[in-house]
Amino acid sequence: MTFILKATGISRENLFVTTKIQVEFKDYQTAKKSIDESLQRLNLNYLDLLLIHSPEPWVEFHNKENHYFEENIEVWRAMEEAVNNGKVRSIGVSNFKKADLNNILEHSTIKPVVNQLLIHIGNTDFGLLEQAQQNNVLVEDYSPVAHGEILQNPEIKQMADKYQISIPQLAIRYCLELGTLPLPKSQTLSHVANNADVDFEISKQDLEELKKLPQINSYGDSSSFPVFSGK
Repeated sequence: MTFILKATGISRENLFVTTKIQVEFKDYQTAKKSIDESLQRLNLNYLDLLLIHSPEPWVEFHNKENHYFEENIEVWRAMEEAVNNGKVRSIGVSNFKKADLNNILEHSTIKPVVNQLLIHIGNTDFGLLEQAQQNNVLVEDYSPVAHGEILQNPEIKQMADKYQISIPQLAIRYCLELGTLPLPKSQTLSHVANNADVDFEISKQDLEELKKLPQINSYGDSSSFPVFSGK
């Protein structure tokens, strides 16, 4: 990663670097150590954004019986300390449900600026979006194209054809219309350019139709990953 950052030729102040606390790290000391190790590996003096990757370890992802409330408060304390020491500029969470985010909001000095969630057409938790907006927490959408699984959806394709755009463009614009920040990924330059070309609006009627599309029930080969497992 250090080599990649240097190879860009872009000055540090024009880069926004995000990393996460590993899901298994659920105590103050381990979290504090991991922050320093991340800075060392990246050869950076500070991180722009640091997130708790998940409220629970992956083996207990979204376990309704154990939210790891106390443990996440300890991790958050290490993150707040990193902000106060100039090692991190902003902090947030990822995959946090309502109770998990409320726990941080109620026991923090520095409020989370981000909740990174799986949000896309066919998978939108409007309750989480409302909670975030009420607390001035930005929702970042990872996999806004549903890990590619919506590309063959006939209803979404018909809507994209109506606007004479690609399905990924429609999916990304959908997230923007919700007031969230989509994080599409691609290694193909033409796809990167296409994903950025979203200077259009979805009509209110069409947006409502997209909101009501059925919940996606399979992420193909990726369904084994906790965030795509349907828990």
